[in-house]
Amino acid sequence: MFSLSEENYLKAIFHLETAYKNGVSTNALAEEMQTKASSVTDMIKRLSDKALVNYKKYQGVKLSSEGKQAAIEVIRKHRLWEVFLVEKLGFNWDEVHEVAEQLEHIKSEKLTNELDKFLEYPKKDPHGDPIPDAKGNFSVGDRILLSALKKGETGICVGVKDSSADFLQYLDKNKISLGKKIQILEKEDFDQSMLIKMDGNELMISNQISTNLFIKTI
Repeated sequence: MFSLSEENYLKAIFHLETAYKNGVSTNALAEEMQTKASSVTDMIKRLSDKALVNYKKYQGVKLSSEGKQAAIEVIRKHRLWEVFLVEKLGFNWDEVHEVAEQLEHIKSEKLTNELDKFLEYPKKDPHGDPIPDAKGNFSVGDRILLSALKKGETGICVGVKDSSADFLQYLDKNKISLGKKIQILEKEDFDQSMLIKMDGNELMISNQISTNLFIKTI
């Protein structure tokens, strides 16, 4: 049984490991958790004592197999609750993250499995992220960032990298959603901004937007 704080750290390390293959630095984890490096060091020691992480000085921290399993269980609950909130309670996709952050710490395995069954075993959450199954298996699928596309290329929006309310509200305002077909009409060398075509309409988007949208090329 892990504390709420321990689960949050395990989840954060799991997400950061995709960018830090050789180990997540204390500073990177402190920035992610919005806390002091000294607090991170204390938590890493606690997690290490429980065999949930492996830590080497100057190399950073990595999840152990047990730590990875625990992180995936929290992520599974979080994403299932997001689906429930959107599909069954009518929440908008920009409203669910903080609520799911609270619900993800409910310990009942039976509740999680029944929720999964009730929702008919969804594969993705409202933001396009894969939902682990009961055994912890999941597939991210074939996707790249919109910013990687070149002029003339087309893709389908399949997910968001940034799930903050501000970003999702921006997407809603500009009618950008999962499943939308996006064509690159122009790409500026200076700042990598893009002129895109979607639903017959043209829209200029910044590099900050294109680096936070996942696309499946077609």
